[in-house]
Amino acid sequence: MNIKLLLLFVLTSSLGFSQVTHKRELTMLGSPFEMIVVADDIPQADIYIDMAVAEVSRLENLISDWIPTTPISEVNRNAGVKAVIVPQEVFDLVQRSITVSKLTSGAFDITYASMDKIWKFDGSMKKMPSEEEIRNSVAKVGYQNIVLNPKDHSIFLKNEGMKLGLGGIGQGFIADKIKALLIAKGAPAGIVNISGDINTWGKQIDGKQWKVGIKNPLNKDKIFATFPLENSAVETSGSYEKYVTFNGVRYSHIIDTRTGYPASGVISVSVFATSTELADALATGIFVLGVDLGVNLIDQLPGVGCIYVEDNGKITASKNIDLKKYSNE
Repeated sequence: MNIKLLLLFVLTSSLGFSQVTHKRELTMLGSPFEMIVVADDIPQADIYIDMAVAEVSRLENLISDWIPTTPISEVNRNAGVKAVIVPQEVFDLVQRSITVSKLTSGAFDITYASMDKIWKFDGSMKKMPSEEEIRNSVAKVGYQNIVLNPKDHSIFLKNEGMKLGLGGIGQGFIADKIKALLIAKGAPAGIVNISGDINTWGKQIDGKQWKVGIKNPLNKDKIFATFPLENSAVETSGSYEKYVTFNGVRYSHIIDTRTGYPASGVISVSVFATSTELADALATGIFVLGVDLGVNLIDQLPGVGCIYVEDNGKITASKNIDLKKYSNE
């Protein structure tokens, strides 16, 4: 996402209006976190942003698999042993995650955390792992082995060593929750941006829509399209910073957990949806699926659109996105 372009629209729209646009940049969830809100004055805007920050902390302590005291960590510790009763929010998120797994034929799978990390994207890999190593690395992955009990909202992982990781959907989930909270508290408009998971509501104080620019990772100084966002979300998954190359093939850090091999052929996918959570999960899933299967899937989902950038520079959009209309070229 072109965050600087996004801020340009915000900052230039604050002049000469009774309301103010206020932003705060932080690091949360191990990622850049940015809140932009419209309010009557700066103190009220800061109150809204403080609410958002508190909500991030609350939700992180529910869904993180890095914090040992969270319900998700408790589920992981009891894999193959017993079911764990979790808060309804956590249960519902895992249930929705499984729905996306089914929708993407397993290309999105929150049990990816069970995978052995045999692929290194820090420059230390000198050769491809063996086929056996790759196959064994995903032996414990499989959303089909998550057992949900809606009666007591418990989660059971069938196999010892299985783990849930909500990294592919959790930031989107949190962005949606922040948006819902601030709307309920009276914030008329704003943007939540968690490391490129962007959700918006309302409009800028001059009545214009929020806008976001999409870059081609092969030409980072160039924005090839600018899109309006009104009560909608966008998320980009990309492999342009973390990848390895063997035998002329570029392997991304996004792994197809069904095979153990990294996805290849795609550099970035941007997904537009009403929910950041859905955009987040689908972006991972259709990155793995590739252009043909991914666009076909998105074309069947009402209110969802996508843009692919392939490693040869080709740009492909779903049928409901008119690139010519929003192109900067």
